[in-house]
Amino acid sequence: MEHVLVITRALFDQLGSFQGFQPDAPRYLHAMLAPGANHFMERPAAEKDPTHKQLIPYAIFHHAGSYLSYTRGGSSGEKRLVAKRSIGIGGHINPVDAGQDELGETMYYNGVEREMAEELVIGGTHTQKVIGLINDDATEVGSVHLGVVHFFDLSSSDVKSNEDAIQDLRFHTLEELHAMRDQLETWSQICVDHLWSVQK
Repeated sequence: MEHVLVITRALFDQLGSFQGFQPDAPRYLHAMLAPGANHFMERPAAEKDPTHKQLIPYAIFHHAGSYLSYTRGGSSGEKRLVAKRSIGIGGHINPVDAGQDELGETMYYNGVEREMAEELVIGGTHTQKVIGLINDDATEVGSVHLGVVHFFDLSSSDVKSNEDAIQDLRFHTLEELHAMRDQLETWSQICVDHLWSVQK
């Protein structure tokens, strides 16, 4: 049985719940990854429990003015998003990421790197930074998840899929993504809208 990292909805509300994109990620993350602020829950229960939010790293990949996008294949773990186009590689944080550490920031970032290595083969080097949080309580999926947006800046466009759930990898400019917004899953729409507003 898979266990996933969650925080309580009460903590999220206490920190300041929002709809859409929240650029003040450090304040939220510091509080949510503090000792005692999070715990692991069985995934099937977490998927149906709106009193908790699963913390989901959502990584977007940028190279030379373009962003990586892909289509979710039928083997995707989240059946409610299959066939949508996405610019974010997301995943759960699991107990394996904790090792001997507290459930803190080291564990969280270990989980991000593990997820990326599982799902993509990235040539060249990269830097990453957290640029914001995503919340979408308007959808069934969104109501039980909270996205942490990681911006990966790649030295090369050499990126390949490492699993069947990630298909048809392509790089698009922000203008192209904005034009195809309706084909994107909700979290990707929220990211594109934010990046578009920053660019303008």
